[in-house]
Amino acid sequence: MAARSSRLLGAHMTTTTLRVGGMTCGACTSSVESGLKDEDGVGTVSVSLIMERAVVAHDAKVISAEQIRDNIEDRGFEADILSSDAPEALVFDAVEDAGKEDDEGTHLLDDALSITTVRVGGMTCGACTSAVEGAFKNTPGVKSFSISLLSERAVIEHDTALLSAEQIAEMIEDTGFDAEVLETKASDIVPSTARRRRGSQHRILTTTIAIEGMTCGACTSAVESGFKDVPGVVQFNISLLAERAVVMHDPLQLTADQIVETIEDRGFDAKIISSAEEGVQASSEQATVHLKLYGISSPESAEDLRVLLQNLNGITSVTINFATMRAAVTHITAQIGLRAVVEAVEKAGYNALVADTDDNNAQLESLAKTKEIQDWKRCFRVSLTFAVPVFLISMFFPMFLPFLDIGSIKLPIIPGLWLGDVLCLLLTTPVQFGIGRRFYISAFRSIRHGSPTMDVLVVLGTSAAFFFSCAAMIVSIFTAQHTRPATTFDTSTMLITFIVLGRYLENNAKGQTSKALSRLMSLAPSTASIYADPIAAAKAAEEWTKNEKQPTSEKQATAAGLEERTVPTELIEVGDIVILKPGDKIPADGIVIRGDSYVDESMVTGEAMPILKKPGGNLLAGTVNSAGRLDFKVTRAGRDTQLSQIVRLVQEAQTSRAPIQRMADIVAGYFVPIIITLGLVTFVGWMILSHILPHPPAIFLKEASGGRLMVCVKLCIAVIVFACPCALGLATPTAVMVGTGVGAEQGILVKGGAALETATRITHIVLDKTGTLTMGKMSVSGADVRGKWNANAEQTKLWWTLIGLAEMSSEHPIARAILAAAKSHLGLATDEVIEGNSGSFKAIIGNGVEALVQPASNNQRYQLIIGNTTYLRKRDIDMPQADDEDDLSLPELGDIEAPSSSKAPQNAGVTTIHVAIDGAYTGSLALSDTLKPSARAAIAAIHRLGIATSLVTGDQMATAQHVAALVGISPDNVHAGILPSGKQEIIEELQSQGEIVAMVGDGINDSPALATANVGISLASGTDVAVEAADIVLMKPNQLMDIPASLHLSRTIFRRIKYNLLLSSVYNLLGLPVAMGFLLPWGITLPPLAAGAAMACSSVTVVVSSLLLKLWKRPGWMLEEGGEIPAQKRSTGIWSRIGGIKDIVSGKRRRTAEGARGAYVPLEDYEHV
Repeated sequence: MAARSSRLLGAHMTTTTLRVGGMTCGACTSSVESGLKDEDGVGTVSVSLIMERAVVAHDAKVISAEQIRDNIEDRGFEADILSSDAPEALVFDAVEDAGKEDDEGTHLLDDALSITTVRVGGMTCGACTSAVEGAFKNTPGVKSFSISLLSERAVIEHDTALLSAEQIAEMIEDTGFDAEVLETKASDIVPSTARRRRGSQHRILTTTIAIEGMTCGACTSAVESGFKDVPGVVQFNISLLAERAVVMHDPLQLTADQIVETIEDRGFDAKIISSAEEGVQASSEQATVHLKLYGISSPESAEDLRVLLQNLNGITSVTINFATMRAAVTHITAQIGLRAVVEAVEKAGYNALVADTDDNNAQLESLAKTKEIQDWKRCFRVSLTFAVPVFLISMFFPMFLPFLDIGSIKLPIIPGLWLGDVLCLLLTTPVQFGIGRRFYISAFRSIRHGSPTMDVLVVLGTSAAFFFSCAAMIVSIFTAQHTRPATTFDTSTMLITFIVLGRYLENNAKGQTSKALSRLMSLAPSTASIYADPIAAAKAAEEWTKNEKQPTSEKQATAAGLEERTVPTELIEVGDIVILKPGDKIPADGIVIRGDSYVDESMVTGEAMPILKKPGGNLLAGTVNSAGRLDFKVTRAGRDTQLSQIVRLVQEAQTSRAPIQRMADIVAGYFVPIIITLGLVTFVGWMILSHILPHPPAIFLKEASGGRLMVCVKLCIAVIVFACPCALGLATPTAVMVGTGVGAEQGILVKGGAALETATRITHIVLDKTGTLTMGKMSVSGADVRGKWNANAEQTKLWWTLIGLAEMSSEHPIARAILAAAKSHLGLATDEVIEGNSGSFKAIIGNGVEALVQPASNNQRYQLIIGNTTYLRKRDIDMPQADDEDDLSLPELGDIEAPSSSKAPQNAGVTTIHVAIDGAYTGSLALSDTLKPSARAAIAAIHRLGIATSLVTGDQMATAQHVAALVGISPDNVHAGILPSGKQEIIEELQSQGEIVAMVGDGINDSPALATANVGISLASGTDVAVEAADIVLMKPNQLMDIPASLHLSRTIFRRIKYNLLLSSVYNLLGLPVAMGFLLPWGITLPPLAAGAAMACSSVTVVVSSLLLKLWKRPGWMLEEGGEIPAQKRSTGIWSRIGGIKDIVSGKRRRTAEGARGAYVPLEDYEHV
């Protein structure tokens, strides 16, 4: 066996799924499993009795799928092969011909150390680089490893005898990223036998599962416990409200089908939504698309389609899972696009749908709880139809209308049998075992795995009432009683009716909690119009722009010759030219190439006013075109659009758990056993007390109560059905889902419950200056040219040419401002290029740049150093004494006046940059920036929240002090001339003093500080790296009042979470003693019917409490601080609140006039600045 295992370790394992018919019990599944595990070449075996499936991981070279099928049939069962992975080329330890090269032509470099450079695609953040680097930790043969996120390069020094370049690429791909070997510096090439050393490194899959039937934290705990210590599970996340589980796993140890079986064994319905190799996103060169296929009737047809697609130019790999009807196609985007792949499938006679679309539609339905609402509504109607007659016969007629009491009629055929009991039994049975069947199944499965859920309590309570009544009837028959026995059929039917009603109301309310996410997911249109020939369309747009004076009718006639076609939105590709007509929703991100029109971006960015878009303007997917016609070129489509990123952030926020929720889930896991114990204690305790007390409570002595046994049974049932862990489990996720949805509507994206909870404890905020407090659009406000460079106009022109050439290679805002000024002085347009060459460019972060430039006007080369005073002096440049203060035109600090109105633009001080040519100082430039209009008001609002602020910048101290004085930051909290690493150190220093620090920034140089801070807040206008490193993303970068608003919203959400937890805890702590009979001596009791009704209402109460977050408004003082007082006062009276609650629960949200046409409109509480 050991030999077999070692052999399997290096072999590719094929996963085969078979349908196994004829299994009836666990002994059957054990027979199938034991028969396969004894076979040579078989790895893991999983057999599901309920699904009638067997999933076998095996070495296809040793045992084929057909042999596995024969083995199962030999054991007396029917077997059909549903799917089997196409085996890859296998490399065995034995090399038949020592002098022969490998079949694939793979080579291994000699034993000398080699340096291999690999391009790594798909990395988006520091977590990605850590994942790649972690894969090489403790790997034999690796001497050193370095990786860069921005350049997408990894440089590895390794011993090629132990680790080849190809193996390095494979290991990176196994972590979920694309890898391509660019260069390996080594000596002699020899035949490779190292691929056989490919260890047990396997790909990691991320599988998303839709789970139905979860109602509370005990349910999620039950599912999660099923994966505890399971081999192959890397990470497991589950969301109650989203009804999704995301599992990272090794498919050779745990398949996606096994995950589904494990969940189903716990009593819940599970369905695979997607299963793909773990990674953040595909590279720009290669992309993997998942398709949902329709019309394939057999595994052979699936294989034919796979071969057809594999042979297409540009497709690198194709896998088709016949069982799930899903295909994963990896293609080179430059050679073949997604649309061509789908068209190839359709030409083959099948239909294909991009799986993301199918998954989104399924999630939209799941979020809206459409299926659950309809299902529980139907169950309630059926249950109520039977429960009302039972209630009338058992309770209402005997108490209030005795003349209609048909239940008191004694049947003469069987002594001791009464008509009312027979009718109640017949009416109760369909409810107990028809409507209640789902409760029995779920309860049985959860008990079998030792993780009882709320359904166990429902089954125990209703079963106790039903079977006790049946027992009372049997006793009455055998003893031939002359009085009607005490039965509780009404308790059973009414309890189930109340519980079903509660589930219906709960799902109805849950559907409202995710409205914001549902609206965001629905913003993109289903189809779009594009030009069949995008190149011809782009040329026509250029002609349109050039011939502006030509009559519009003639230009339209020229464009009319271009063929248009309509395609699904998910098939739009980068480079397509999309046609937008008035009123159309924009399907992708892009740049306008023809036409002008106003676009309503309120649904994505929160901007209240439509924005004019002209050629060159940026468009966002999900926004709405107004009256004009636009043609735009797609720059980002599908998952890469800003709308998709917003949806992804909101999804992550709403499915992640807050730390406070973990304790609630732990309590929910122990809740059911404790309640069952309390119920038994109640029954036994009162049975004993009712017999030993000389004067027991009066209820035990009343004949109408049914005697001591009946009273004790009812008390036990009341305890069991009253207690509800659902409210405890829903307290946090519902508040997080509603709160983050409200934030998303206002352009505030919070990445999960953990960030939300930490944001409530922030004591200090550190803000970047450029691009955060200021507009980030620097402009040269003055120049001081010295020496020979100021001798004549030609020399000055040459000076501007040299600094323009030096700054052409930099993307820094200051560099762009200097380049723009140089072009202006040289008389060039913004899109023209300064003639000349630039080389040896080097940017020193936080200091300046160096470059060797050669203008086209002469053949001389000049060495330029452009930067601040400190940097030039470090380079031994002799600076004039007058420039010690780094200031050409700064006003004295004492002359600075704070702005009286937040709406008035303020000069944010002057930044001085010095220029040295060939080692000599030649002059300086003064650059100024504009303060964002809401900066001062935002800082004042932050201070009012009790949070201190600091300003950190790489700029000079005088400028930083000037900006701090304008916005109201204390001079003691200003840090100037700070490098990116220095920002990180400042945050760490504040944290060491016990501060909970938030960092607000927007650039790549801010990303280390954003990641170090307790909470990182990024502006959406910033870089992707900064957005990825942040915990909170603000979609309106110029609206700094969103910073205090996000903190106020976080505090409001967290207060609601604590209130919900308190509400659910108090409900159980106060209600349980009453249900247990603590107040019986005073004649106060809780009947089982009332207990069931209270239990049904408890979870609904918590969900409605969370829905109240939809009424959140920015406080009036925050609006006043910003000078943004609404024209009309908002009603905050009790009747307004009640009306708002009614609208929320019913799903009828009040909309503004802009929302009347059905567009998604955020809650706007202030005027746009």
